[in-house]
Amino acid sequence: MSLRSVFGTHSASADDQIMSVLRAIRRHLAMDVGFVSDFVAGNRVFRFVDAGENASTTPIPVAVGRHDPLERSFCSFVAQGLMPEMLHDASEHPVAARMPLTPDLPIGAHLSVPLRHGDGEAYGSVCCFSFTPDRSLTTRDLGILRLCADVVDSILWKDRDAACEREATHQRIAETIAAEAVEMVFQPIYRTADAGLAAFEALARFAPVPGKGPDAWFAEAAEAGLGIELEFLALRKALRALPVLPAEVTLSVNLSPAALASPRLAEALAGAPFDRVVIELTEHAAVASYEALRDALGPFRSRGLGLAIDDVGAGHATLRHVLDLAPDFIKLDMSLIRHIDAHSGRRALTEALTGYGRRIGCEIVAEGVETEAEYAALQGIGVTRVQGFLTGRPLPLAAAAILPLSACRSPAPSRRSGDPLPADRPP
Repeated sequence: MSLRSVFGTHSASADDQIMSVLRAIRRHLAMDVGFVSDFVAGNRVFRFVDAGENASTTPIPVAVGRHDPLERSFCSFVAQGLMPEMLHDASEHPVAARMPLTPDLPIGAHLSVPLRHGDGEAYGSVCCFSFTPDRSLTTRDLGILRLCADVVDSILWKDRDAACEREATHQRIAETIAAEAVEMVFQPIYRTADAGLAAFEALARFAPVPGKGPDAWFAEAAEAGLGIELEFLALRKALRALPVLPAEVTLSVNLSPAALASPRLAEALAGAPFDRVVIELTEHAAVASYEALRDALGPFRSRGLGLAIDDVGAGHATLRHVLDLAPDFIKLDMSLIRHIDAHSGRRALTEALTGYGRRIGCEIVAEGVETEAEYAALQGIGVTRVQGFLTGRPLPLAAAAILPLSACRSPAPSRRSGDPLPADRPP
């Protein structure tokens, strides 16, 4: 395997690291030129080059991307054991002296350390040379170059492995989108005033991958450039459930700022009854321009589309969302709700947010409600809607479709504050 294959999708960070190592060793050895080469298809290809001031006055055939036949290079002879890794004066070595490169360049002192695969095959080299001989070089200098070669090798393979992982992730997500292999479940949201069913939040579920919940899937899709495609797939599948769900309830679907600002949003929402759809915006991705986002959402909101700000209380960004986007719903993060019955600080913040929502005509939804005590505290504060394991777990569509509209908190899963969370709690 060559560096070309290792660096098929190499990162700028790896480039910077290798150049830093190469520059440091060339300067330490007081050499005129340092380079990292790649052995590919019978050629030596220069991948990284660092040159000192002397090289600017001496034309050299060493530049990034240039190549020459491998059998005419010092690197190849060193890798085969036909030349030593360190030469104080290349003109004094019988093999090097016969090579036209030695007098033509010229090459005086030369150090080269092969980069090898685990089976010993050379796939490149780290080299430094000067235009004049240098008899001050020692085995310690060669040892330092070997150490640098080890560092370069480590960077290359670590980056190669990361690139392979990125490619595998991209392929996994692309295949998921192509096969529409996303299942939607629906968590009920209840009114506190009459314990009636008000809405469902659609939540995406994917094929099991160890250590990767739904949040990780969407984050990796965004990194792979497929985030919007995956979000719109989940949106389409969620909207298909509307004809089956009770006509009296609304449906909440999560979308990122990028998806909301996409010109493809209109196509994704085409045919949807806007008065039954609420878009939930989270703080997981930054909003580049609130003005642009308001303009993008304006035509849909004017036709009845609802807007909720999710995870409020988990970070500062959601408060900016609330202030600049004037949502219809504020959803309080479960970290704020946990043990609210016994935590004065969380209660005070919830009271403030609820009061603010009341003043601007915005409903307050508490997420992650798991105990009767939490529910009672929220009801007393004036929170208008609740969702969580106490009132209902995420359900497949068939079960959600027949959920009674008058259903209230189910007594069976009631949990006391401080009890361990259920093992299957969703992200």
